Amino acid sequence: MIAPRRLGLLAAFALSVLSLSACNKAAEPPAQSNTVNFSILPADNLATSQAAWGPVIADMEKTTGLKIKPFYATNYTAMVEALRFKQTDLGWYSNFPGLEAVRRANGEVFARTISSSGDDGYNSVIIVPASSKTTLEDVLKCGKRFNFGIGDAKSTSGTLAPMTYLFAPKDIRPETCFKTVRSANHQTNMLSVANNVIEVATNNTTSLRLQKNREDADPKASKVSDKIRVIWTSPRLPEDPIIWRKDLDPAVKEKLRQFFLTYGQGDTPEAVRQRALLVKISIAGFKPANDGHLLPVREMEATELLQEAKSAKDPAKIAAAQKLYDAVKVDEAATQAKTGQPATAQ
Repeated sequence: MIAPRRLGLLAAFALSVLSLSACNKAAEPPAQSNTVNFSILPADNLATSQAAWGPVIADMEKTTGLKIKPFYATNYTAMVEALRFKQTDLGWYSNFPGLEAVRRANGEVFARTISSSGDDGYNSVIIVPASSKTTLEDVLKCGKRFNFGIGDAKSTSGTLAPMTYLFAPKDIRPETCFKTVRSANHQTNMLSVANNVIEVATNNTTSLRLQKNREDADPKASKVSDKIRVIWTSPRLPEDPIIWRKDLDPAVKEKLRQFFLTYGQGDTPEAVRQRALLVKISIAGFKPANDGHLLPVREMEATELLQEAKSAKDPAKIAAAQKLYDAVKVDEAATQAKTGQPATAQ
């Protein structure tokens, strides 16, 4: 049986292109402004995110000459809708909601992050309390034994990756597998597991690394990292995209592009200072990118849909899901032919 959150997704794919086309035709010319609204989804609490992002945003204003107004979203849906209704102009997205921003909100990828770990990518993980003896095998036995913390419904590492790579291939639906399922951000799920409020949760290596960095920088900080244990790690996921509205003023776009692609680059004292600020948000810098950056996420999404359709044994849904999957593979082949690199390396 296909999970409830996926029931309408196949139809939504077909409708999204038509909806976006209709929105584009009806859209009014964008008003020119010196103020740019930049959306960010807090990785943990709002105060911590504001403190970490504040100096970077100040540098963005100084470099571009623009007034940068941060928009701290409460969830990924809010980020996509804010871009769609032109309440924001660009944002730092996770890959799955970034894909929706491109499909539904006239968004366009122009840059992507570089991990501060030195690895070009990150991983989704499943965590349990370090004090527990719970194994992945225990978790996959289901039986409503555990309380489970999943990510935002549109989170790449918190929901899409574990569903695609772990649960869907085994025909497991969290809502029938676990005692309770609750959705929260990575920080909340991490703390809940560390404090034995829930027994199992999704997370990602970036969030875990950020937590460890904070603990190392503050001897008085609670050692949350010592209280959790990773029992599953996904294949490598692409870094996060930076997305702007396609209809943003070209002059504003160029100022923003120059800022992101040069920030923290080089060996000057200023570049060193900038990289020190980026480390606090677990970023080492930015690279140029385009919508092709989202191809691996499109494949993950199509793979999950195909797995669920086959599990449901519905010929019509299988055919539709297979068509979507095949379309992604065609796009990946075209990208590799053009660049000489696999789509996952873009």
